[in-house]
Amino acid sequence: MLDHNAPLRAADPEVAALIDRELFRQREGLELIASENFASRAVIDAMGTPLTNKYSEGYPRKRYYGGNEVVDQIEQLAIDRAKALFAAQHANVQPHAGAQANFAAFMAVAAPGSTILAMALPHGGHLSHGHPVNHSGTIWRAVHYGVDPDSGRIDMDQVRELARRERPKLIVCGGSAYSRIIDFPAFRSVADEVEATLLVDMAHFAGLVAGGVHPSPVPHAQVVTSTTHKTLRGPRGGLILCGDPLAKAIDKSVFPGTQGGPLEHVIAAKAVAFGEALTPEFRRYAGQVVANAKRLATALSERGLRIISGGTDTHVMLVDVRSKNVTGKRAEELLGQAAMTVNRNTIPNDPASPFVTSGVRLGTPALTTRGMGEAEMVQIADLIDRALTDPEPASLVRIRREVEQLSRRFPLYQSVKKGAAA
Repeated sequence: MLDHNAPLRAADPEVAALIDRELFRQREGLELIASENFASRAVIDAMGTPLTNKYSEGYPRKRYYGGNEVVDQIEQLAIDRAKALFAAQHANVQPHAGAQANFAAFMAVAAPGSTILAMALPHGGHLSHGHPVNHSGTIWRAVHYGVDPDSGRIDMDQVRELARRERPKLIVCGGSAYSRIIDFPAFRSVADEVEATLLVDMAHFAGLVAGGVHPSPVPHAQVVTSTTHKTLRGPRGGLILCGDPLAKAIDKSVFPGTQGGPLEHVIAAKAVAFGEALTPEFRRYAGQVVANAKRLATALSERGLRIISGGTDTHVMLVDVRSKNVTGKRAEELLGQAAMTVNRNTIPNDPASPFVTSGVRLGTPALTTRGMGEAEMVQIADLIDRALTDPEPASLVRIRREVEQLSRRFPLYQSVKKGAAA
């Protein structure tokens, strides 16, 4: 087997050993964080290339440095594949992350001080959508909508009422912990009524759109932002899609507006990921992600855990853990001790603080990448239930062993030789 860390191990054994430990953690546990996934070896290999040496401010064939003949072709390939994958008129592949993509897109369409309307973070939104602790909440005047307390779904009547009253320049939909399909045509109707731009942040469900198992926001929104990891299974990075009328403004807002030189090694990895997402195999993967999420949500519900909104249409679910007499923070700790990685998360109208929470957020992208199916989702639901119901140390040790046995049935990065820690 290939020892991917051999040169690094010789040059810096301390860093190499830590990477080995992280690889071991990923292999031996269950990754249930909805925003995480396992990129292919091809994607990882593209990132670890001499492309990192090239400085290339600007865009293909319009650079401020010489020597960009090759990286121009790489970036153009990533652009062309992104446009083909999402049927978009224009793509900017330079944003370093989803938050940077959002910031650049906001700046392109909404002047500082103007009003934006977005989903509230405690109801499933995202920090970069105008939360007060984020710069988006200080540069723009942010107004937030939420979900109906009974259904757990976006209240479009509230969205329309707020839009008519506040007259936002920008309306944002998409979030980090909302499990239902968003009605993009309804949002566009509201945006048009108040003469606002509609931006959809599809960071979480972009891979499901690419795989044809989730409606695309591209035909409805003037701007679409995304990460390139999560369900898209690429490198950590960002992406902006838009129509031709906004192309120049978006590009200018990314560079020179908010970023300097692009990370061409990461852009190469984005090109690889977009190519993978254009395959029939990826479409099958996306379908299995959703099927697994639905089965996991049902199995958890059968074990007495409340799923916010009653289920999921996507890869993610928000779980109220109070029926097990634990907080979200405590649930995260207990499941971590059992080698199941989750993140605590607020639930709508959460009585607990954001640092404690009453819920956890779970997702199936990484589990599905390993080849797990619906039968394994039932087994995992049982492991979660047992860890939260009987959190004694001896019980958690037994559950951890079962988790490790399950993980070994679905090997991860088999071509990478185990290091010292493994």
